[in-house]
Amino acid sequence: MAIQTPPGWGWDQLTHAVQRIGSASPEEYWHSTADRSATPIVRRIGLADLTGALASGLDDFTANRTDVIFLCVIYPIVGLLLGRVASGYGLIPLLFPLASGFALVGPLAAVGLNEMSRRREQGEAVRWVDAFGVLRAPSIGAIALLGALLVGIFLLWLVAAQVIYVATLGSEAPASVAAFARQVLDTPAGWALIGIGVGTGFLFAVLVLAISVVSFPLLLDRNAGIDMAVWTSVRVVAMNPGVMAAWGAIVVTLLVIGSLPALVGLAVVMPVLGHATWHLYRRAVAW
Repeated sequence: MAIQTPPGWGWDQLTHAVQRIGSASPEEYWHSTADRSATPIVRRIGLADLTGALASGLDDFTANRTDVIFLCVIYPIVGLLLGRVASGYGLIPLLFPLASGFALVGPLAAVGLNEMSRRREQGEAVRWVDAFGVLRAPSIGAIALLGALLVGIFLLWLVAAQVIYVATLGSEAPASVAAFARQVLDTPAGWALIGIGVGTGFLFAVLVLAISVVSFPLLLDRNAGIDMAVWTSVRVVAMNPGVMAAWGAIVVTLLVIGSLPALVGLAVVMPVLGHATWHLYRRAVAW
């Protein structure tokens, strides 16, 4: 038996997972036929459920700390690379939209962590490579489609941010980060950029929260279609608007905190939120 380096072993495991995309049958993956006609019951939840979901997410993270950090460290690295590319090609105005856009694709990035929490809940041993077990799910097509929708919304947000920048500060790229900061903070046009940008970003965030807050965990948990998953997510938000607004605020706050030290804090924030999303789904939806 050949001895492999950790990166080589990890690449082999990922390649093997990709080759088995959608290979699990509904009976094998869900251990039942998981009736598609069943209608989920949406519960009323409170702030205590949010703190409980976060506590359970932290417990999942603690139980797999080394493995999960190894998996999720790619997100801060990608963020740093995106920032470097943006600053190097005169896209400084898109640095903040790129960073804040993590929240729009976060539910997709967390789907592997949802899978780890699902397996741990069932009493199975969990390794970091099990995050890629989501690729075997019979619902991987619906997951990919919903993920593509979130990516599309993220790209649309970047386009909107660029349009807002041009409409307020003009089409000329700033000479430096310092010059851009002065434009934004010390001029009426910059204040307009902040107001319009934050307002527009809020609308994008509300849309993503409504369609995805429990969608990915539901698709992992049940043999349901994307329409049922999205509609259930919308019902959860509609039944618990205040609590879901608080959840959105918690997510944004933690992402900001995680982004401050050069994005490295996301290596902890992302997995905790990803695991917590699974437990929030369990508290908000019953069958």
